[in-house]
Amino acid sequence: MATKTIADIDVSGKTVLMRVDFNVPLKDGVISDDRRIRAALPSINKVLESGGRCVLMSHLGRPKGQYDAAASLGPCAERLGELLGKPVKLGPKEVVGPEAEAMAASLGDGDVLLLENVRFAPGETISDKAKKNPDKKLTAEQEQINGDFVEALARLGNVYVNDAFGTCHRKHASMYGVARAIQAKSGPAVAGLLVEKEIRYLHEAVANPAQPFAAILGGAKVSDKIKLIATLLDKVDHILIGGAMAYTLLKAQGVRVGISRIEEDQLDAMRDLLGRADGKIVLPCDHLAAAKFDSDDAVAVDDVNIPDDLMGLDIGPKTVEAFSRIIAAAKTVVWNGPMGVFERPAYAGGTKAIAEALAKATDAGAISVIGGGDSAAAVEQMGLSARMTHVSTGGGASLTYLEGKPMPAIDVLDQA
Repeated sequence: MATKTIADIDVSGKTVLMRVDFNVPLKDGVISDDRRIRAALPSINKVLESGGRCVLMSHLGRPKGQYDAAASLGPCAERLGELLGKPVKLGPKEVVGPEAEAMAASLGDGDVLLLENVRFAPGETISDKAKKNPDKKLTAEQEQINGDFVEALARLGNVYVNDAFGTCHRKHASMYGVARAIQAKSGPAVAGLLVEKEIRYLHEAVANPAQPFAAILGGAKVSDKIKLIATLLDKVDHILIGGAMAYTLLKAQGVRVGISRIEEDQLDAMRDLLGRADGKIVLPCDHLAAAKFDSDDAVAVDDVNIPDDLMGLDIGPKTVEAFSRIIAAAKTVVWNGPMGVFERPAYAGGTKAIAEALAKATDAGAISVIGGGDSAAAVEQMGLSARMTHVSTGGGASLTYLEGKPMPAIDVLDQA
């Protein structure tokens, strides 16, 4: 079955409760990157152009269940108003309650209300408290707090739309509970256009990829990606691995990695994984290294082995060339995680070169899916995002989806 979307329902004259992801970088009240706000515009405009009204919900940061002026969505309301060309009202500090209900009731067709940061309310995240211990149940008091918040949100609209892919792996009130509450009132609960696009590309990339299929994985900890690697092994032709996680795999192969960051407790698991990989896992064959992590005095190591007094911080030119050849031959490429410490110019070369190789492959007809997080930030900073097929707005969410894990906030939505 397919998840229903906003395109499948009539919102004319209705108030649409839409969960968006306005968790934007904010400093001193100034938004430095409005990409997530812009990503929500197609769904918002779909409602407004169809004669509906929007009550938007989002989180920003981690304010821990109480009001924090630094995490107010006020700057987001202002920026959204600029993008829409109309005023966007901001809800009260309490998030829900009589004032919010009065504001929602006063909306006319084509109007937009942005509620204050849903994480100002303790009921938003309380249902996730037992996540690290699945056997632990919520107390009756916690259940009541969560239920009261869900009901208060659900009173603000009669249609629910989830367009916040970056939080779809969470069972938060505004992501899961409100969808169920709207359904209980016989209202629709559907995906927004952004979530629909995320599902389509991430699902197709893994379930039905054009071959050859390559995955590029990077980042700090291989333990964060081991389930993804295992999931992809039966589907891909190659898995190209860079970043600090590569050094644990290299050490598991018997390669000398100097003082590079590794996870000693993962070495046995990596030996097992490499044994099952049948040569599909491709690791760096040269490196950029330094004597200390905070040093920008990069040393080129023209060999797979790293000297004992150095740590690897980026892939080297021979690795770039080898990875680029595989990318050029691929028809589908999924990328999650940088190739090195790309935030620092001295070690950004590997990530930039791989991004450029992937952009060229996409220009030539390959499907490229960037799995959010640091990879998305990298291609955005390098001005290459427009040349990729799809850049995910969710880091942890895209990883969860690619691993095939449950996505509660998507699973709860209406099915066609």
